Amino acid sequence: MLDSFCKEGKAEEALALLGEMELLGSKCVPNDVTYNVVINGLSKKGELDKARKLLDKMRRSGKVSAFTYNPLISGLFTKGLVEEALSLKDEMEKRGVAPTVATYNALIYGLCRCGRMDEAREKFFEMGKSKLSQDIISYNSLMYGYCRVGNVREALYFFERLRHSRILPTARTFNILIDGYCKSGALGEAQKLKKEMVESGFSPDVCTYTILVNTSCKLGNLAMAKELFDEMQNKDLQPDCFAYNTRIAGELMLGTVSQAFRLREEMTARGIPSDTVTYNVLMDGLSKTGSLRKAYGLWQKMISEGFQPDCFTYTSLIHAHCKRGRLREAKDIFDSMVENNFSPSLVTYTILIHAHGKKGNLKVAYELFRRMMENNVSPNEITYNALIDGFCRKGRTELAYQLFCEMQEKGLNPNKYSYTLLIDGYCDEGKWSEAMKLYAFMILKLNRRQLLRATVYSKQPLHAKHSNQRLIGAASTSFFFLRAI
Repeated sequence: MLDSFCKEGKAEEALALLGEMELLGSKCVPNDVTYNVVINGLSKKGELDKARKLLDKMRRSGKVSAFTYNPLISGLFTKGLVEEALSLKDEMEKRGVAPTVATYNALIYGLCRCGRMDEAREKFFEMGKSKLSQDIISYNSLMYGYCRVGNVREALYFFERLRHSRILPTARTFNILIDGYCKSGALGEAQKLKKEMVESGFSPDVCTYTILVNTSCKLGNLAMAKELFDEMQNKDLQPDCFAYNTRIAGELMLGTVSQAFRLREEMTARGIPSDTVTYNVLMDGLSKTGSLRKAYGLWQKMISEGFQPDCFTYTSLIHAHCKRGRLREAKDIFDSMVENNFSPSLVTYTILIHAHGKKGNLKVAYELFRRMMENNVSPNEITYNALIDGFCRKGRTELAYQLFCEMQEKGLNPNKYSYTLLIDGYCDEGKWSEAMKLYAFMILKLNRRQLLRATVYSKQPLHAKHSNQRLIGAASTSFFFLRAI
């Protein structure tokens, strides 16, 4: 009965039943297996304090085993309590409890999830030294971790190692690597691996196709996305909500709003319920095509169907209003967002800072910048560029330069747009000496190919080409400029 409660996610009921067993005394004495089952259930539900108390009881009775520790280690990693999870493994060994394969797998996966790949790798090889054989879970976890941090090459190294160890890969193994390739933009390599997956006797599943459809959409290859989506359906694989959301986003990228809504109708007809993401994607698409009234209508429909708007919902509408210069309406939505206990994200703040900076509302832009830092939202290069742009537009290059220096002090590297904005600002004010010094510094710092794209071929509205031509004209006879080139 305890096991049934835990499997159904009813950890509280399991804990209450355990309490009743303890009260019965000798008539029904819980053993170590009983406690382990409940600790496992509590850990999976995130009830770590209660799981810790049961572990303390078992420590006092001297009946702890790896089966006692393993679920709690996993639960601690899930909650982000990495150091405590690692210390439990050390405690196990001090108490003479030998870690099992499951212990190491929990450690490897937990470390991979938080990007601590050197430590995860160390645990992987530590298994071998402890005379424990790595299994497919050990390998999949490590490959997942490397793909997650963008190191597909290292993931492939462990894939080859897996093959040589005579452990059979699973469909999940291939999906991890396909996803890794896709995240690095290597769609061709991902497609090759899909073919290899079939040759190895594995059928691509909904997860495989969804990964490929999503990447095709992100790379703008909508024809490929549709082909893969249709192939998935032809193989009698039922696309899930995420797969449909991806396709809907792709159609909206093309501007085919009617087709996006047809896909949503198809979802409903197939019995696949929409989720908050479905509504967000559709609202974002409508907002970007100028159909703000329809977007608000969808907002009302979303709420009437029991879905709550999230940070993305608010940010999407804020962005739409900012693009049309409706800053008062954008502020109203921002205020509503905060009142409804949603924390504005980095993207939310950056959109508003950029819009106010562009309009010359520097006081408001800087107040938003200050507010985001007070709320522990760290600005990135794009946020700083938005502020630098605003100050330069108003001829406040001395303050723009202070921000340029501040971003570097915070460990952020100015990119091609950061330099171009400031150079353009100096040119507007006739500060040719400062402009040329910064141009020379930019050449030293940035890759030449990157530099040319930023200053000559850029089509974005930073007037980079114009700035470059003005700077060259002013400095064509300058020895300093010739030395810098």
